[in-house]
Amino acid sequence: MQKVHNKGIFAALSSAVFLGLTPVFGKLAINFGFSPLAVVAFRTSMAAFLILMVIVLFYRSYLYIFPVGLMGCVLAGLINGFGSILYYIALNRLSASVGQMLYSLYPFFVAIWLMLDGQSLSPLSFFRIGLATIAVLLLTAIPSHGADLIGTLLMLGAAALYALHLPINQRVLYEVPAPTVTLYTLLAMSAVVVPAYLLFDRQWPSANMPWWPVFGLTLVTLLSRLALFLGIKHIGGMQTALLGLAELLIAIFFSHIWLHENLLWIQWLGAIGLGISLLLVKFENPRPHYPSGKNGWFSWIRPPGIPQDFP
Repeated sequence: MQKVHNKGIFAALSSAVFLGLTPVFGKLAINFGFSPLAVVAFRTSMAAFLILMVIVLFYRSYLYIFPVGLMGCVLAGLINGFGSILYYIALNRLSASVGQMLYSLYPFFVAIWLMLDGQSLSPLSFFRIGLATIAVLLLTAIPSHGADLIGTLLMLGAAALYALHLPINQRVLYEVPAPTVTLYTLLAMSAVVVPAYLLFDRQWPSANMPWWPVFGLTLVTLLSRLALFLGIKHIGGMQTALLGLAELLIAIFFSHIWLHENLLWIQWLGAIGLGISLLLVKFENPRPHYPSGKNGWFSWIRPPGIPQDFP
């Protein structure tokens, strides 16, 4: 059990590292002239195509999924697809570090969705959420910069939608491998973001735009999703979300190096508090909670049962 727990922690932290690079690559692509809708459409569709080709050529067994599980992946992908559109539109109005700080409030929303799904949280999880909240408030304390209200609201909406897709996929991951969930979730996301780009943007990037930020974003999108769902499968959505806050530290670090964005001393205090919240995961119960009731929001996402008269 402890070995599986450690595997889940490593996967969740790996996902955080990749996700922490997302706003940096995304902001670079936008700065180079890509529109927000173009960025989200290209990175999602290319990531979905890449994992589809790998599974079709080498791991065809991962194509199988029970029908209700497929519906869950499609629902999660549609929700996260709309959230991704909000994220990149907000990123166009905010700096990469500030945008990721606001986005890092998603564990709050995860806690709400999980409780509505009938899952309980440990007292330590509540303490870590509170500590992370204070840390994020300190990290977003930038008195010399006026807050972009629209960008802030869009980023909070993106965080809420991202948080909502985690417990949905957690249900599916009880019975389905992480690569399968990654494939169908990314395909469903592409079904949202690509039509949005074709309908509301349709401006093809010019030939002189550098594509390496988009390619980098595609790679970290694919790897982060695989690691994210592997972490959820082994340690649950709440612990994966809390460990995912490490992506904020990664985003701050690379924003400082590549985008020359700096933090104030009070923000560094928030970074320390966030690090403490992450380290406390070692004291959490290594066994993720699997809801057995049928009253949760997502209780319909379960494999078909065996008939009682089955010999």
